[in-house]
Amino acid sequence: MVEARKDDAANGTGGSAPGPGASTGAPPDTLGCFGALAIEWRAEATPALAVAAATAGALAARIAADLGKLVPEASGLDLGLVAALFDPVELLRPGWPLHAELQRLVAHAPMPADGAPRLIAFGAHADALPPGLQPDLGHAGGALRLLPFVLHGDADAMADAGARLEQVLLDTGMAGAQTALDVQAAFGAEIEHARYLTLRDLAAMMAMQYEHVGLENVWPLVESALLAPGEVAWLDAPPEPLVRVHGGEAQVALLDEAAWRGGGWAPAGVGEPARLARAFERFQVRQRQIAAVLEAHGIAVTFAHCPNGAAPRELLAE
Repeated sequence: MVEARKDDAANGTGGSAPGPGASTGAPPDTLGCFGALAIEWRAEATPALAVAAATAGALAARIAADLGKLVPEASGLDLGLVAALFDPVELLRPGWPLHAELQRLVAHAPMPADGAPRLIAFGAHADALPPGLQPDLGHAGGALRLLPFVLHGDADAMADAGARLEQVLLDTGMAGAQTALDVQAAFGAEIEHARYLTLRDLAAMMAMQYEHVGLENVWPLVESALLAPGEVAWLDAPPEPLVRVHGGEAQVALLDEAAWRGGGWAPAGVGEPARLARAFERFQVRQRQIAAVLEAHGIAVTFAHCPNGAAPRELLAE
């Protein structure tokens, strides 16, 4: 971890912060201050998963400078960076746990005597990052990878900066040319594009990607868990599996073949037993696919057995 005042960051001065602890959720009016540098790597690229602390500090200085140019309100806030590459699903989880932990660490880091904004960058030490800030190797290797950052400070200043970031980053948030070159050098691989996004921007991008891969019916479940966890969201569109999401958890109706046929999920007009059996197998594969997507987003999934003759919607709503 490297910590520095923003005006000293280029000189490499800094100290240390206390260790991690329990994460806290993001205040809803400052969510715009949770963001990432989104990097599209060339198809053949194999970037490092994380960089060392000293390099992390230099990247944080570049990112702070870029954000200050895009949104001057950001210049008065602390910036915290995890100099490691994450998959979008690792950032888009209920309660925003990665960013919440990064924000907690920034908030507890020592303040300079003059109260100047700080840069606090977390890089790898002995191939490890602090707990709660480590990428999942199971999600490594995607073409789109993310360097998470938070802006932290006075709540009103965060709200103002966050609102501006939400307005401008999606359209004008390209990383500076030198920042892109520094990222290439730090991670040892060539990039196609690098741009800044808030988490809401990232969610909008993922909604489009899910639509392109046939998961457009699943994304609203994820979005509800992220942005409205107290509300109930359903996937209730046969022949899609029946799913209920509430409070960051999902229930999937586990139908046996008779319940699937009798409940309206089987394709109409198919009477041949072999074809029906194959259709039911595809339905089960789709159930597992949806469950895997939800679990990747940190949404706990349980299967509720719904035998033939039962009312699946009522069972899931209990």
